[in-house]
Amino acid sequence: MEDFNARLMDGFAGQRMFVLAPEAYSPYMRHPLIGRMYLTDVGYFPHAARHFRERREGIGEYILLFCTEGSGYVTVGGRTVRLRRNEAFCVPRGMSHSYGADDADPWSILWVHFAGTDTELFPLREMRPISFESENAVERLGFLFSLLFRVLRANYTEGNFIYISEVLMLILAETFYREKKNSASEENRRVTEMIRYMQAHIDRPMTLEELCERFSLSRSYVHAAFRNQTGRSPMAFFTDQKMRLACQQLRATSLPVQRIAQGLGFQDPLYFSRAFRKAIGLSPSAYRAQQEVE
Repeated sequence: MEDFNARLMDGFAGQRMFVLAPEAYSPYMRHPLIGRMYLTDVGYFPHAARHFRERREGIGEYILLFCTEGSGYVTVGGRTVRLRRNEAFCVPRGMSHSYGADDADPWSILWVHFAGTDTELFPLREMRPISFESENAVERLGFLFSLLFRVLRANYTEGNFIYISEVLMLILAETFYREKKNSASEENRRVTEMIRYMQAHIDRPMTLEELCERFSLSRSYVHAAFRNQTGRSPMAFFTDQKMRLACQQLRATSLPVQRIAQGLGFQDPLYFSRAFRKAIGLSPSAYRAQQEVE
């Protein structure tokens, strides 16, 4: 593989950083394709010895860090994790945090601060390193960041902010959803099949027993496989998929909450509301009202 850091250094000699004043993007925030995902800061710090940031009150945006070389650490919520080469980590918004380069082997990092209505569609609060084991995946992520730098050199127009929104969505999809290994494992293949089955039956309840019987697998295997591949239990993953779809429907339609709940297999709207609040942090009605205000 062509050395990613060398290519980036050639294109962006030394440190690169863009910090957007709210005045740059606020005129376009009502556009549905911009408000869903936008950045406020983005940068690349090569061989960043003694790099350190601490924000005791947190900030209003999520922070995605991608280590391209060396290593460092991230501390969030009182827990410290190591971030190594070809690993990414997302710092949740509003949480006290600090991060910095390793003294002996300082990192090179790509980073972006972002916000938007669609951030809840991604698992941004898991607070765990995500490893990119595929060289192709690393190349793709580097290319997507280079697109952000390229468009930010141009004028701050509505069209460019729409483009930035789409690139940010691709960066998050690459980080959290695309397979990062060179070849899919048998376990990954089976989990993928089960997820597709869940998506095809998102409109009704489902039990772990049904999933095991459908794919002729043991409870222990299914539970462990989902944990390994998604970081969640099977039923927690299924519920999360329902809540993401509920968010989309609450934003994009005027359907009553009860209708949305029934369409996702919840016969008891109160149970749906409790599940939604637990996953999103707001009741369905409050979530819809917030989107209307924004």
